[in-house]
Amino acid sequence: MMHRHSIRFRLTVWYAVVLTAGLGLFGGLLWFSLRHQLLADLDQDLLSRAAHLESYFRTETSEQGVNVSDELAEFCQALPDTSYVSLRGSHGFSFHFPANATAAPSNERRLERQFLLNGEPYFLVLGTPMQDVDYVLRLLRILLLGLMPVVIAMACVAGYWLSGRALKPVQDVTAAALMISIENLSGRLPVPATGDEIAHQARVLNSMLERLDSAVKTLSQFAGDASHELRTPLAVIRTTAELALRRGRSPESYRESLEAVVSEAERMTQLVEDLLALARSDTAVAGMPKLPVDLRDILGDVYSEMAGLADERNIEIELTLGEQPAVVAGNRPALHRLFVLLLDNALKYSFSGGRVLASLEHLREATDHAPLVGGQPVAGQLVVSIRDFGTGIPDADLPHIFERFYRADQARGGGGHGLGLPLAETIARAHGAVIEVASRQGQGSTFRVAFRQREPLDLRPIDSALANRADLSHAASIDTEAANSAPMQRIRPQ
Repeated sequence: MMHRHSIRFRLTVWYAVVLTAGLGLFGGLLWFSLRHQLLADLDQDLLSRAAHLESYFRTETSEQGVNVSDELAEFCQALPDTSYVSLRGSHGFSFHFPANATAAPSNERRLERQFLLNGEPYFLVLGTPMQDVDYVLRLLRILLLGLMPVVIAMACVAGYWLSGRALKPVQDVTAAALMISIENLSGRLPVPATGDEIAHQARVLNSMLERLDSAVKTLSQFAGDASHELRTPLAVIRTTAELALRRGRSPESYRESLEAVVSEAERMTQLVEDLLALARSDTAVAGMPKLPVDLRDILGDVYSEMAGLADERNIEIELTLGEQPAVVAGNRPALHRLFVLLLDNALKYSFSGGRVLASLEHLREATDHAPLVGGQPVAGQLVVSIRDFGTGIPDADLPHIFERFYRADQARGGGGHGLGLPLAETIARAHGAVIEVASRQGQGSTFRVAFRQREPLDLRPIDSALANRADLSHAASIDTEAANSAPMQRIRPQ
């Protein structure tokens, strides 16, 4: 079983380990450095003694009638009592100090050297006691071994206290986080006034909580709106069926009831499909692979798909694409769905006998009136515009048309669920595009979608299985419109 310890405990242990290693290394280096210096001083002293003794021996040997051994003994009297001197010649000369010592003690520092005098080699051995050096080193070792545990213990206590002080903001943040739940996402974590990493983390977590709070509120509203939208067709179906079963009716009456049930079932099916498409767009569109695609090809396919619906409503579609390639990085099925949604919206709110203008424009220069990609005017954008001359959008509704389940149908006479334009905006945002809308009530609306242009390097088709999985080629209804002749309502990617 794995034992878990607190960060405070682990910090203290690591601090103790590092401090022990550091003090041990420092103490060891100090002891060896001092020992080396003391021994070097002894060696230097021995070298000085040897030089003086050799010089004295040469001088005394050159004089006639002098007992060299007695003179050397007198010279050695000036040395420390425990010193050792041995001088031997190749022709039998031998001198030892002290006189009864024949070898240097084992615990002394020795120096051996050889020199020539009158052609005769002499061997000199000097020794000096190590007691003082051993005493100093032993005292230092006792001090280090005795004081290091005390210092380490005191440092551990101080480190434990300091780590507790340092982690107190974390404990405060943890305690505050425990009080926040799905029912209380409005709560926020305390931000320490230290300006350190913990304060930065608290601010990041508060920002995350704000996003979660907003997401939960949006999800709750979305679920409530979805249930409300589903409740209406279900109630109609149930009421119609109950009325049909209450008493015997004619075949025509049953047929009318079944037609009403089928109509409401189709409406509910369309709503469920739009909900599923929107839910998939939230999680899958941004993650779909994007390849270089030519917007002219996509718009041409959309035009062909929507031509029959336009003829049915007696509306003319004018498509202007130009000859220059319009390549962007995108997911073909998703972009196809985006333009189907916008064009279907334009057809829905156009008057019979009217027309819809769809065009592709290359912006050569960055101007203040150009659509914004990434928040700044950018040259080289590709702008797809879809304009109708229908009912238009009231000014009060224009800021809300991309909100889910928002409908301006009361003023415009539509019958959707308010999911098409939010899905279109989601697809545009997933492609890093900007979608703009301008409208005047009674004069029509214009949508503009601005993309970053890419070089036509590789127009490989999207994998068909991927396209089927995306399920974005189906044209769904849209409930609100967009713009042209009024100031643009900008929807920027986040």
